[in-house]
Amino acid sequence: MSPRGGGHGGMMIQGRKPKNFKGTLRRLLSYLKPRRKRITAVFIAAIFSTLFAIIGPKVMGEAITVLFEGAYAKFQGNGTGIDFGKVGRLLVILVILYVFSSLFNFLQQYLMASVAQRTVYDLREAVFAKLDQLPIRYFDEHSTGDTLSRVSNDIDTIGTTLQQSLTQLVTSIVTIVGIIVMMLTISPLLTLIAVVSLPLSIFVIQPILKRSQRQFAKQQKTLGELNGHVEEMYTGHQVVKAFGREKQAIDKFDSVNEQLYDAGRRAQFISGVVQPIMTFIGNLSYVLISIVGGILVTKRAISIGDIQAFITYSKQFNQPLSQTANIANIIQSTIAAAERVFELLDAEEEQPAPKEESTGRISGSVEFEHVAFGYGDTMLMKDLNIHVASGQTAAIVGPTGAGKTTLINLLMRFYDVNSGTISIDGKDIRKMSRIDLRRHFGIVLQDTWLFKGTIRDNIAYGKENAAEEEIKQAAEAAHADHFIRTLPEGYDTILNEEGTNLSQGQKQLLTIARAILADPEIMVLDEATSSVDTRTELYIQQAMNHLMEGRTSFVIAHRLSTIQNADLILVMDKGDVIEQGTHEELLERGGFYADLYNSQFEDAG
Repeated sequence: MSPRGGGHGGMMIQGRKPKNFKGTLRRLLSYLKPRRKRITAVFIAAIFSTLFAIIGPKVMGEAITVLFEGAYAKFQGNGTGIDFGKVGRLLVILVILYVFSSLFNFLQQYLMASVAQRTVYDLREAVFAKLDQLPIRYFDEHSTGDTLSRVSNDIDTIGTTLQQSLTQLVTSIVTIVGIIVMMLTISPLLTLIAVVSLPLSIFVIQPILKRSQRQFAKQQKTLGELNGHVEEMYTGHQVVKAFGREKQAIDKFDSVNEQLYDAGRRAQFISGVVQPIMTFIGNLSYVLISIVGGILVTKRAISIGDIQAFITYSKQFNQPLSQTANIANIIQSTIAAAERVFELLDAEEEQPAPKEESTGRISGSVEFEHVAFGYGDTMLMKDLNIHVASGQTAAIVGPTGAGKTTLINLLMRFYDVNSGTISIDGKDIRKMSRIDLRRHFGIVLQDTWLFKGTIRDNIAYGKENAAEEEIKQAAEAAHADHFIRTLPEGYDTILNEEGTNLSQGQKQLLTIARAILADPEIMVLDEATSSVDTRTELYIQQAMNHLMEGRTSFVIAHRLSTIQNADLILVMDKGDVIEQGTHEELLERGGFYADLYNSQFEDAG
């Protein structure tokens, strides 16, 4: 019989505190309602599994009593010896108890795996559907990392808790109650000795736990700093090497790593003190139980088998207590994770437009009338008026922050205007569904976006069920067919997630081919040639000219030499169009555009 040990388990977990524990818990449980029959079966299986396991030590104690009393009676010469038949029957019962306990435990784990994964499946479905309904404003206001953390880490936390902690909590509670009942049936006095050690343990370790939690929090914060530094140095290693900053990067790493070592050492040391203290208190209780139990045995107030059973129960008593404390922390973190997921699910969605029949082909005339718009309380546009006729190319120029991209965001209804109207072919775009509106637009951005898949699939992204011939014609029109055919797999070449197996210019040509295949009536080109060489820029410019033929086009440009042939140039500054006209007209005026144009050529000179 070994001394009773005590563990602090996961009591060190520094969980995030939920803002509305009860409300979030009720909402999380609502996702379990469709599977309440299975959950009921899980709880019943957990109860039976635990009860069978709890009864085991009592039966084992009876077998030991039979062995001891039989041997002792024979030794005294007044008995027939050990009743091996009864011992055998008790051992058979013990085996049956543990077999049934294992079977019910297997059943509960099997059922709970299904419940947990199906619940997480439903949550992921709801979150992904929600992401499609969120406005661009949401993604501007929330970092990508935060959103991804809600979708992946927080939902995984919920799934892990449902899979493991929920059944553990039921098992622990049933075990605690069952063990106390079984100990009381053996000896109320010994039960009192065993239970008194519990508040004593809590009283002693509570201050240690608080200090440990502070150190663990510091450790996690420092770990975050270290990870951030490593990520920065890894993603920017070329810049680090180019400027010869390797030593400074290593020095900073060493400094943060030293802080992490110190915080981790303190946290682990303080938390490591808990188990010896718990073990010491547990051993004191164990010694007291052994002494008092021995006295009771000599007085024939209790059998030796019951003492063995009681000691087994007392050793088992601490484990579910530690598990319950651990699970309480885990549940706190899980509810906090669920709150973050529900915050995403409760975020304001894009307002749907009144249901109307989808429009067919449009001519593409665009008009801004007295448009006012601002991000939050700060107004960017106050009274914007623009008219772009069907088939015209409108170039948008101006300094950084002038509102060029905002104008495009309003046109495509990524944001809605505060007042005024934007109309296409005389129809207010707010009366069109966003899906129908954006079906008329093609967009080529400065930052190319390609997904992992074949070149064929990336081009065909612009048109569902596109034929092979259509894909190749679009690639030829974008001057991309030649370089695609030089690749070993041609149109079947697999692009990685970042598209790093193609040059920047080649990726841009593919995005133009995608836009050509979509065949939209209105094109938006956002500085599509800014990061390529002169030769590639020529190809891209030719592809863009082909793309803009017969279409209304909006071209955002910083290099003014690329938009001299535009039908209309809109000069923006501080959210307003301050000048508009053709290239020649604006130069003749000698205003803001002329200064901007001449300054570029002076800089080039």
